[in-house]
Amino acid sequence: MVRVQDIASESKDTIPDEFVRLESEQPAATTVRGVTLEVPVIDVSDPDVDKVRKLIVAASKEWGMYQIVNHGIPPPLIAELQSVGRQFFELPQEEKEAYAKPAGAKSVEGYGTFLQKEVAGKKGWVDHLFHKVWPPSAINYRFWPRNPPSYRAVNEEYTKQLHGVVNKLYDSLSLGLGLNAGELREALGGDELVYLMKINYYPPCPRPDLALGVVAHTDMSSLTILVPNDVQGLQACRDGQWYDVKYIPNALVIHIGDQMEIVSNGIYKSVLHRTTVNKDKTRMSWPVFLEPPADHVVGPHPKLVGDKNPAKYKTKKFGDYCYCKLNKIPQ
Repeated sequence: MVRVQDIASESKDTIPDEFVRLESEQPAATTVRGVTLEVPVIDVSDPDVDKVRKLIVAASKEWGMYQIVNHGIPPPLIAELQSVGRQFFELPQEEKEAYAKPAGAKSVEGYGTFLQKEVAGKKGWVDHLFHKVWPPSAINYRFWPRNPPSYRAVNEEYTKQLHGVVNKLYDSLSLGLGLNAGELREALGGDELVYLMKINYYPPCPRPDLALGVVAHTDMSSLTILVPNDVQGLQACRDGQWYDVKYIPNALVIHIGDQMEIVSNGIYKSVLHRTTVNKDKTRMSWPVFLEPPADHVVGPHPKLVGDKNPAKYKTKKFGDYCYCKLNKIPQ
């Protein structure tokens, strides 16, 4: 398997055709320049919990994306998470390949390059590493790098610190729908809720005007909690236009995912976003996807559906939903 990191190291002025996006997708032609999208920034340490909850709910309805600050995860831990991930991608290629996703595997876990079928066989300028970090019963350490040696301890500590943020978000979103605090989390997997870590590695690209790191998409998860590095790349679609999302050091970027849109019967909106690449610098990001187990059935919450408000989405197993989406099969 050829990795994008290898292609990048051999590319001087041009990129292979499969990485050149269709004109309707090319960042140079489709990005609104000179405007950085100010998605909502929410200080979740504010003692006025009602105010915080209302801000989270409003941002989830109107934007589907927001950044949270003063979230309680120490900046040095975020820096360590970034450092150990970067060190893994800087290892010799053969060492990384030991963690490669096995051919034909149903799970996305492992080191890899191409994730989904794309129109016209196009490819994203990115390599990645996936592994589950929670719950303990779902973890397969075969896909956790042993090098650098601190990788496991750092990821375990980050996961531990993430629980408080996750619970605050789910409780706020649940109350915002008129449900009890724990009901939304329960509908999306409860104690079996899977935290799937992904590291995206976008090497320097000679033609960032023509390529994308990740094509426009919404996340399949219920929520995504993302740590970026300081290289601009995240873009969100607003009113059919693409805008850069401002980088805020130590903020967590929150995406509403498809399962949250489904369970809320469309009240919360999953966000259409994509990633651009840089000519000189490596961009990286660390999203954690909060997902139901594969056999967990997700549909509009029964309390949100009635004669006057019919279900807008099908009810199906999360694993079936993912299979359809990754293979471009209508849901």
